[in-house]
Amino acid sequence: MSDPLKIWLERNGVLLRLRLDRPKANIVDAGMIAALDAALAEHRDNAGLAAVLIDASGPHFSFGASVEEHLPDSCAEMLGALHALVRRMLEYPVPILVAIRGQCLGGGLEVAAAGHRLFAAPEASLGQPEMRLGVFAPAASCLLPERIGQARAEDLLYSGRSVSGQEAFAIGLVDALAEDPQAAALEYFDQHLAGKSASSLRLAVRAARIGFIGRVTAKLEAVERLYLDELMSTRDAVEGLEAFLAKRPAKWENR
Repeated sequence: MSDPLKIWLERNGVLLRLRLDRPKANIVDAGMIAALDAALAEHRDNAGLAAVLIDASGPHFSFGASVEEHLPDSCAEMLGALHALVRRMLEYPVPILVAIRGQCLGGGLEVAAAGHRLFAAPEASLGQPEMRLGVFAPAASCLLPERIGQARAEDLLYSGRSVSGQEAFAIGLVDALAEDPQAAALEYFDQHLAGKSASSLRLAVRAARIGFIGRVTAKLEAVERLYLDELMSTRDAVEGLEAFLAKRPAKWENR
């Protein structure tokens, strides 16, 4: 299987480019998570690095995480790896920009929401559809209230509905709208980050995120335990995942 991620440096080596590269779905599975985490780890201590830009090949950012890896036998390992990636992104020393086109769902939106600034196409579709499968979105339960407020986060987390890029911008889920979000992210980098002192920028990132990182990571640990210890012991959570994989309607028993 080909590498799930394209990795390169540009702008004279000060911008790290990471591109999800398994179109059209760009599923956030174990391989994609490991590749993202390894690339970020490799470049973390590059003193000249000013930012990271994450985008995706094909028409869609990501259809979400691997449903197969959410089943009881593998979900602990999968969640541990995904949440470690989210923590790395939250704690990353330079801004992470994310460019979103098409579908950005489930685990794909969780990865995107762990970035610092999000750029989206107006017709993009963003959402956390996990409740439709009888499970909840652990990382999003921690990230979305910080980004869009408790009430708006609860709407998306409970309903499982998707919002357009325009609505996502209106509620603060994304920071900018553009027909070409990758170009918009690059323009932002060129205008606002490229000319800054990389060492000072790192300190600015640390200063801005004091308190924020602690809140999210503490909640992330608690939510992961809730998911593994309680949710995955319910009949309906397993039924929802298995029904999705079998392409049949789920039969809820409310237990």
